[in-house]
Amino acid sequence: MAVRQRRQRRGPGGGRALLAALLLLLCVWCRAAGERLRYAIPEELGRGSLVGPLARDLGLSADELPARKLRLSEEKQYFTVNEENGNLYVNERLDREEMCGESATCSVSFEVLVHNPLNIFHVEVTIEDVNDNSPVFSKAVLDLEIGELIPPGARFPLEMARDADAGSNSVLTYQLTSNPSFSMSMKEKPGGKKQPELVLERVLDREKQSSFDLVLMAVDGGDPARSGSVQVRINVTDANDNPPVFSKSVYEARVAENLPVESVVLRVRATDADAGSNGRVSYSLGSVSESVRALFIIDSESGEVRTAGALDFEEKKKYVFTVEATDGGGLSDDCEVQIDISDENDNAPEITILSLSSPVPEDAPAGTVVAVLKVRDRDSGENGQVSCSLSGEAPLSIVASSGGSYKVVTSGALDREQASEQRVTVVARDRGRPALWSSRELVLEVSDVNDNAPVFEEAAYSAYVAENNAAGALVLRVQARDADAGANGRVSYWLAGGSAGAAGAAPLVSVEARSGALYAQRSLDYEQCREFTVAVRAQDGGSPARSSTATVRVFVLDRNDNAPRVLWPAAAAGEGPGGAAAAAPFEVVPRSAEAGYLVAKVVAVDADAGRNAWLSYELVQASEPALFRVGLHSGEVRTARAVGERDAAKQRLVAVVKDHGQPALSATATLSVVLAESLQEALPELSERPAGAEAAAAAAELQFYLVLALALLSALLVLSVALAVLARLRRAGPPAVLRCLGAQRFSLAGAAFPADFCEGTLPYSYNLCVPPPARALPEAAWPPPPPPVPILSAEELLGGDSCGKPSPSTDLIEGEPPANPDAPQVCEA
Repeated sequence: MAVRQRRQRRGPGGGRALLAALLLLLCVWCRAAGERLRYAIPEELGRGSLVGPLARDLGLSADELPARKLRLSEEKQYFTVNEENGNLYVNERLDREEMCGESATCSVSFEVLVHNPLNIFHVEVTIEDVNDNSPVFSKAVLDLEIGELIPPGARFPLEMARDADAGSNSVLTYQLTSNPSFSMSMKEKPGGKKQPELVLERVLDREKQSSFDLVLMAVDGGDPARSGSVQVRINVTDANDNPPVFSKSVYEARVAENLPVESVVLRVRATDADAGSNGRVSYSLGSVSESVRALFIIDSESGEVRTAGALDFEEKKKYVFTVEATDGGGLSDDCEVQIDISDENDNAPEITILSLSSPVPEDAPAGTVVAVLKVRDRDSGENGQVSCSLSGEAPLSIVASSGGSYKVVTSGALDREQASEQRVTVVARDRGRPALWSSRELVLEVSDVNDNAPVFEEAAYSAYVAENNAAGALVLRVQARDADAGANGRVSYWLAGGSAGAAGAAPLVSVEARSGALYAQRSLDYEQCREFTVAVRAQDGGSPARSSTATVRVFVLDRNDNAPRVLWPAAAAGEGPGGAAAAAPFEVVPRSAEAGYLVAKVVAVDADAGRNAWLSYELVQASEPALFRVGLHSGEVRTARAVGERDAAKQRLVAVVKDHGQPALSATATLSVVLAESLQEALPELSERPAGAEAAAAAAELQFYLVLALALLSALLVLSVALAVLARLRRAGPPAVLRCLGAQRFSLAGAAFPADFCEGTLPYSYNLCVPPPARALPEAAWPPPPPPVPILSAEELLGGDSCGKPSPSTDLIEGEPPANPDAPQVCEA
């Protein structure tokens, strides 16, 4: 059903391709699971000899070999595979006799691993025997003793030769040198083997010939044939007419492997009817291999067969050898001993890792093969039956495969962020009693996949920046962490936009891509933008990239960078009609106003916020300081006392508006007040002088006091110097120059005034009279006394000068400048 649906989506062509791929995978799987590739080669091939086209037999082309990574998994590398053409070659010399001993068949089995996808194929190479071993006798000389009274037809067993080859190469035929007294016959042995026997053809006469020398030759069935020989030396003895006879022709026993050394395996028994030394029987091992002699010994008197070494079922399961019984007269008999070795559970399972796919990506689906194992137990039966399991909490499971192989597959999702490596222990346990087990640890590294987006430490950040900051100042540092590794965990930062209410918010700040530091792009102004929001996106370096966004809310902190602005009274600005200055605002206060009368209210605002916008009011200058007061926080200008008749009709008030910032900023407000009962009464006062006269009068008054103080200090200095000089002259007497002075100290001529004496840079003027240049007087002439200088009263100083004109200083005090300050004035004496 699933294949049918996929065909509908992909079309007829895609469906056929998918079906063909599925069939190919199914064929490969079935072949890998149920078949073995078998090759047969003769032993003793040289290194590099071709065994077979392995890749072609597996259905792999030469183009696929680099990607499929064809390799062998055998424990001992008898063979090797060429990575270019996929052929199987001999890797080292193969000796069948060393590899398989006396076994009738000899083969080497191993697994072939093919990756992408991972498959296992079983290969068996049969090692065919080559006739490379000659028959060998265990002794160089066979000594036989034959009594002279033994009748013809008596048979004497001869040693059998051994040939390490197998099959027809180990089939032996025997030949005996020709002699009229002896012949050779073959005796059938259990198992199909034939033993040569020496047959006496005629009665021997010791007195005629006491010994015979014969040669026994063994020839195998190989092509070409190989042979071996042994010398048979026969001594003729006196009569011994009864040979020993075994009670059985074949003795059998079954013993367990790992039997202790010198343990009794079995006991053979032979009897001899003769008496004396001719009836005394001794036992010995017949023609046996060195390996048998190393494992078994026989007591020559009792016939007990004992173990001489450790028996191992896994090396050999059965031993067959010959035991001979010889009497004192030289007659002998032999029997066959068969010892079967029973298996014991003395071998723990062996775990071999054939393939390990490490690292494995963390997004690998369930069922992904990560390791291929081979488990082998050298025991047999239940002792060699093995079951495997995994111990550990890793999301892995083990699945049995064919040929004693196991696959370790993923059973769930892997997460590198939780565990960068998975450790699991493979436990192999057999079914013996007691059971033996072994373990092998698998360490599987998990490679990173970009499955985690960066995560900010906070979803929303808040930053506070004082206005008027320098461009490039650090605003805030955001940080996001990505649980992935490498490029997948390398985070970069970008601006993703701003809030709708913060027009132009994006250019206000920038973010450094690596560190996540936000910097101000320009100086911020609290009065223009009090807060704005930007979105910062953190993006990793994976493919495809993952990202997340955090909101940064930036609050601009106010600084006292705006001075208060006076809204009322408004300052005079511009010119009125006809080029005259515009009139400043004024307030009319009736002369009947009592204390606390509301004159006006100074209204001011500050663009700053908080304490920087808290305003306080203070009266700093007034024509009559005691007449008015201003509210500290309200800005209301009220009368501090009742208005008097002597108070000037025009009053000028200067109030300072100050904020509470650090440092504080301020502004001044100038208010003109007219003391009149009605507006009609105040109009003549307003028209007497132009706007701004009050300011000039106040400035003139201030400068007058400064000049007066300077003059007093100068007079004191001059007086001090004069007193010091007079004191010195008084002690020394009058100088000659004083005696030249007459009684007339001043010039009789009229006083002269310099032109333009009324000009100057001071805002007020004064009158100065100086004498004309002195004439040369006689040495003892004194000028007549000057006329008396009139003394001016304070009213005359304030009301007019000696020239009969109003005093400019008085005009300045009242706030009106001189009518024509540039016109020269001449004072008359």
